Amino acid sequence: MGSVALGSAALLGVKPARAQPAPPADAPPRQHRVRAPDGVEVAAYEHGNPQGPAILFVHGYMQAALSWDRQTRDPGLAREFRMVAYDIRGHGMSGKPEGDAFYKPGKAWADEVGAVIDALGLRRPVLVGWSYGGRIMGDYIAEHGAGSLSAMNWVGATSSAADPSRFGRGGRHNGPNGGASADPATAIRATVAFLRDCFEVQPSASDFETMLAFNMMVPRHVRLALQGRPMDIDAKLRALSLPTLVTHGDQDKLVLASMGRHTAATVPGARLSVYENIGHAPFWEDAPRFNRELAALARSAAR
Repeated sequence: MGSVALGSAALLGVKPARAQPAPPADAPPRQHRVRAPDGVEVAAYEHGNPQGPAILFVHGYMQAALSWDRQTRDPGLAREFRMVAYDIRGHGMSGKPEGDAFYKPGKAWADEVGAVIDALGLRRPVLVGWSYGGRIMGDYIAEHGAGSLSAMNWVGATSSAADPSRFGRGGRHNGPNGGASADPATAIRATVAFLRDCFEVQPSASDFETMLAFNMMVPRHVRLALQGRPMDIDAKLRALSLPTLVTHGDQDKLVLASMGRHTAATVPGARLSVYENIGHAPFWEDAPRFNRELAALARSAAR
């Protein structure tokens, strides 16, 4: 589905020797450029054990691959798993073309995920999606099915747009009068407020600065284009037959815990893990628990 502009040994078909140790958790990521079928190039970052079971992380609205730092740089996960996080189109270091045709159709997002899987040679990865990343996972299974995946983890993730009561107050900061305002001062204030609402356990000042920086890398035309996309994947969720974990904070102010309960109730055999006193970012706010549960899911799927 896609091609890679910057190669690596794995992408060229040269497999590292089995005896080669996994890179240390603090090693720089192996960087790739992946071209989606519609020509948009996305930046992908590979961490951990090149021979380990694959995990592919999809971040949320106005976020970046760096959102997953507490997973991709975790020593235990890095020893065991091959982890890939990428900047979705319009975000981070990925392409940011103008035009709704690059952002509104579900096929564009589905093919982008597929391009990353194909280009990096990810064999039946665990697909992990946060927040808007749930929409993107939904696009993928609607277009391509789940046959190329080993498991899914829905993290504070949108799985349905049909019921507005499942969304919290945090969304009020977005839109043309907020984070997508044409006035820079208004957009910055709204983005700060939105980012604060992403957390019940607030990040350190240094971490918040980094997060605000990559939020502000998302231009206005992308912020507007991502809003209002329909989503109706309940039939696809009911047909899933792979291990599924639904992770949700009970204090989520953006995507309410009722969304997580809906996802878990719709996917056959799904496990719901609710984090008490945690907000929209459980993978950041309680990384040790999240990493344990993700590792257990990936191990069960690899059997």
